Amino acid sequence: MTREALHPTGNPAVDRPARRYVLGTVAVTGLGVAWWVGYLVTGVGGEAFAYTFVPVAGVIATAAVLHMYRTSDLEPVARRFWRAMIVSPGLMTAGYAWLAVDMLAHAAEAHNRTMPVPAAGLVAAGFVIAIWAVGRVPVVAAGGIEWWRMLLDRTIAFLGCAAVLWYAGLAPMLSAAEPWSRQAMVLVGLAFLVAVGAATKVSYVAGGPVDRAAIRLIAAAGGVTAGLVAVLAVRFGFAATVPVQAFVMPLAPVLTSFGVAAQWRASAGPRGSSGRAGVLLPYLAVAAVDGPLIALAFGAPLRWPARIVLIAAVVVTGLVTARQYLAFRENARLLRNTREQEERLQYEVSHDGLTGLANRALFRDRLAAALSGPEKAAVLLVDLDDFKAVNDLLGHAVGDQLLVAAARLLRAEVGDAGLPVRIGGDEFAVLLTGPGTEPEELAGRLLAALDRPISEHRLLVGASIGIADAGPGASVDSVLRDADVAMYTAKQRGKAGFVRYVDGMGEPVLAHMQLGGELRRALDGDELRVVYQPIVRLADGLAIGVEALVRWHHPVRGVVSPAEFIPAAEQTGLIVPLGRFVLRETCRQAAAWLAEFGPDALLEAGLNVSARQLHDPDFVSDVTAALADSGLPCERLVLEVTESAVLRGQQVSRALYELNRMGIRLALDDFGTGESSLSLLRAFPAAIVKLDRSFVEGIEIDDGMPAAADARQAVARAVIQLANALDLDTVAEGVESAEQAAVLRELGYTRGQGYHLARPMTADAVSVLLAGQQRPHDRALGRML
Repeated sequence: MTREALHPTGNPAVDRPARRYVLGTVAVTGLGVAWWVGYLVTGVGGEAFAYTFVPVAGVIATAAVLHMYRTSDLEPVARRFWRAMIVSPGLMTAGYAWLAVDMLAHAAEAHNRTMPVPAAGLVAAGFVIAIWAVGRVPVVAAGGIEWWRMLLDRTIAFLGCAAVLWYAGLAPMLSAAEPWSRQAMVLVGLAFLVAVGAATKVSYVAGGPVDRAAIRLIAAAGGVTAGLVAVLAVRFGFAATVPVQAFVMPLAPVLTSFGVAAQWRASAGPRGSSGRAGVLLPYLAVAAVDGPLIALAFGAPLRWPARIVLIAAVVVTGLVTARQYLAFRENARLLRNTREQEERLQYEVSHDGLTGLANRALFRDRLAAALSGPEKAAVLLVDLDDFKAVNDLLGHAVGDQLLVAAARLLRAEVGDAGLPVRIGGDEFAVLLTGPGTEPEELAGRLLAALDRPISEHRLLVGASIGIADAGPGASVDSVLRDADVAMYTAKQRGKAGFVRYVDGMGEPVLAHMQLGGELRRALDGDELRVVYQPIVRLADGLAIGVEALVRWHHPVRGVVSPAEFIPAAEQTGLIVPLGRFVLRETCRQAAAWLAEFGPDALLEAGLNVSARQLHDPDFVSDVTAALADSGLPCERLVLEVTESAVLRGQQVSRALYELNRMGIRLALDDFGTGESSLSLLRAFPAAIVKLDRSFVEGIEIDDGMPAAADARQAVARAVIQLANALDLDTVAEGVESAEQAAVLRELGYTRGQGYHLARPMTADAVSVLLAGQQRPHDRALGRML
């Protein structure tokens, strides 16, 4: 402790004065020892001279406190403590100086003279101020049971230490053959109080602002000195007065100066950890109070000092019992909280945070357990249909509420028959075990329940359900794979239904997944080609635009139909890079045609854009880059979107309006097949309407029944009238005969697209077509000139 106090800080302004004051008090004490030896040998100086060492050492210790107080950057609590400690040793030094002067003035009576009452009053006042200063040092913050525990611990420690000091120190002085004066007894008792109070306090002081080592040294200044005084007084009586005054009592200023040095050092550098405050002190105090009891057990006389110790031991025992009761209650509470926390963590680990259903991990554990048992089990995989549209159109908050409502419905329908699970996203599952509910029956009930609106927003949502049996020898992964294949098959069959897995069902799905993998290779391996189907002016048959279409030339399968690989691209997300490839190639080729054949040769070049592409945040920048790199004017590019894609949320709407502001023309493809075609024309910045081929098919039939012919032409007639009213261009798709072209022309359509007019062709074939159209134009122009 003293070594820590004198450990250099590297700051000369702290190290030098701290060491100087410590060495000063040590030197005074050393001189006291040397003088006492000389006094014993030669009688030099007389007994009264012994009283001079305490006030001299006290002056040095008080100066040390004052110097540290003035030069250190102390916090308010520390300043208050050390301000009191300036007054405390100062009063004590004044009291012992009074005593020294009195003894020197009455040197002949020094051996029998007692301490003047005013001098004793000054020293006592110094002790009281020290006790008050120590008592005001803040302890570790605590509340509730912890506050009561700390109070009991401190009381136990105080009573235990006080009982020992009473039995071994103060009581023997009172009953000694040569008892000291009352003043001396009071001062020794106050010194013991300072020692016990400071020792108890320091065990519960947090790591600052009053240094713990400093308080320990203050405690030692009172306790060690008083203890030595008591031992010497009992053992030697009045003969101990000279060594006590010469070098025992000067130890108090020495330890005080060490405490000042410790505080000086702590204020100059970072404080260490406060450690575990007060852990051992109560136990040490209980052990200490047992010492006198052991002495009594071995024959020590039962006098009144021992009776006081017995009373203290009984009180300490009662306090320890109360302390243990509090500890028992606190431990019970901690154990209860720990169990609750473990249960809560276990629940959170095994359940979905949004819906409260079991999660994938618990589902796999239960399924593995079911597969290892003798009972049959089945798995239903439930996927909400078109859930992404809910998130896109209404927001994720509404989507989450829909998931919670779906989970509630699932839990109600399953009941105790199985384990409802949220796998993730919009995918749920049910594990059925035992001979209870049949999977098909449960699937039917779930679909029937979903036929009604759910959630607080009253949304209607369907589900595709795949059922797989968990038979002997199956693994968790194989059962889940079979259920997933069955669910995927249910979606392919039109959604809002259920399918039970049978052997061989996974082969088409696997082929579809393999196709997606091969498509990734095709994008990197230059297997994709862009072909162009001309858009023809119905009046003269001239090609005035093209629509870009993609073809896959597979090295093994040959030409793969778009109807086969486009859905795979949509599901795997490869539609985004595929669409980017078609966009850049179309812009490049259209710009090349304009450069070769002039601005009047081709009015527009269009391509289809999927909803997945429009959701891509980089789509608009991809279009901008393709136009900039190719040099194609914005107004020459047409982007065709379906009605369902337009309804896919705010991101899609923002992208379309931004493209429209750029000057790019937008076309509504397959117009008339959706539920909101007419309203879309007001909300969507369309420039072109493409009449779906289903309204062109059979439009030319003339069976001699005018009413039937009018009915077949009604939609086509309504669309052209609506487009003319809104100043929109029209294109009729799927024109397969001259008769269809003639009827469309009579209805007012000026442009058409279909196999009768022109089949999809390569870029070179389009160049030949444009060149052929340009020659008659050049000849006519030549005749005019």
